[in-house]
Amino acid sequence: MAPAIMLAADAPKLSSANTGFMLIASALVLLMTPGLAFFYGGMVRVKSTLNMLMMSFISMGIVTILWVLYGFSMSFGTDHGSLIGWTSDFVGWTGIGKMDLWPGYTIPVFVFAVFQMMFAIITPALISGALADRVKFSAWAVFLVLWVTIVYFPVAHWVWGTGGWAYELGVIDFAGGTAVHINAGAAALGVILVIGKRVGFKKDPMRPHSLPLVMLGAGLLWFGWFGFNAGSWLGNDDGVGPLMFVNTQIATAAAMLAWLGYEKIRHGACTTLGAASGAVAGLVAITPSGGAVTPLGAIAVGAIAGVACAAAVGLKFRFGYDDSLDVVGVHMVGGIIGSLLIGFFASGTGQSTATGVFYGDHSFTQLWKQCAGVGGVLAYSLIVSAILAFLLDKTIGMRVTQDEEVSGIDRAEHAESAYDYSGAGGGVLGSALSAAAGKQSENQGDKKSGKQTKKVDA
Repeated sequence: MAPAIMLAADAPKLSSANTGFMLIASALVLLMTPGLAFFYGGMVRVKSTLNMLMMSFISMGIVTILWVLYGFSMSFGTDHGSLIGWTSDFVGWTGIGKMDLWPGYTIPVFVFAVFQMMFAIITPALISGALADRVKFSAWAVFLVLWVTIVYFPVAHWVWGTGGWAYELGVIDFAGGTAVHINAGAAALGVILVIGKRVGFKKDPMRPHSLPLVMLGAGLLWFGWFGFNAGSWLGNDDGVGPLMFVNTQIATAAAMLAWLGYEKIRHGACTTLGAASGAVAGLVAITPSGGAVTPLGAIAVGAIAGVACAAAVGLKFRFGYDDSLDVVGVHMVGGIIGSLLIGFFASGTGQSTATGVFYGDHSFTQLWKQCAGVGGVLAYSLIVSAILAFLLDKTIGMRVTQDEEVSGIDRAEHAESAYDYSGAGGGVLGSALSAAAGKQSENQGDKKSGKQTKKVDA
């Protein structure tokens, strides 16, 4: 009886401090999705701005409902075969009491569930940046439903669910290098290989229409990422959460500076787009590794990711895949870099005693585990995502028509435009903007007519 009495006495009790912290962290992670929408929205051309915003916002609606109905159960329910979870009490959250605690922690199940919901929301939204300008909104919504069900929910169980094969193998992923970033980046690559390139890829200028919007989005992402990363320890009782918070800031700063340095050497200028992209690359890379490395290790992780991702974004021109907003180059590559560097820089003094090569693991034990996690998630997400895109393209169709893409997906899919120049006022400014808009429409019409004439003549 004594052991039972001790267990009852030592059972975790609800911590109002940790619960409050996790609710704030959950709100910060949710803020990242609108931040991502602004980040992506500023990077596209004017005619695609609203579509880009909506592709992120719709995820907040669809994934929330799916997560409550069955996603949480599939991801964090009782393990079945190391591949999927399922607990009937988690279906519709009907069997969860408001004071039920997540096993081994001092926060309610509801708080853990809603925190993880925010991860499930932003992960498919990341994919959307690779598909800018050319995907039907209805097809994207259907893809989103299928992808989170078949890819994200199982992968989240592999990596974070008790009994998942990656979790049991000992793969370290503090907050989503594999489950979120490699998963989304590989999915983006799989889809764009199926749906093809934008009209004018490598021929027409496709510059960001609003760099201030990009910087705003990057700032919101950086801010929200502290909840994303530090919150993933589910409390602040042992110092690991604060370590992750500190390393998040350090690695992001290092990556931004490294990206700008690469730009300066390679292209002769430090751009605002480079600063924003470098910061995101650092955030991605430290996400899996920040609880395992020291602050000096965080500098190394960020600097390596900054240079590697800056170099990787140019691969789409070399290999001919149209990753519109560099989801593959930043999220997939950054996630791979951050996950694998754990095998070198894990100090054994953070979230676990696991060490990397530079801290005595000369048998490469942790590095091989990280390789297994990276390879498994990347291959599964890439292949399944490509299959889903292929099936949807052959049934309901994934892409808008060429005319709709040229004239603007915002008008075609949402019957709106991001900026209403007719309200700019009278006088010289209003006349100039109206004339410019009319001239642009006329030129686009001439181009389409010319293409159609050539086809007819041919």
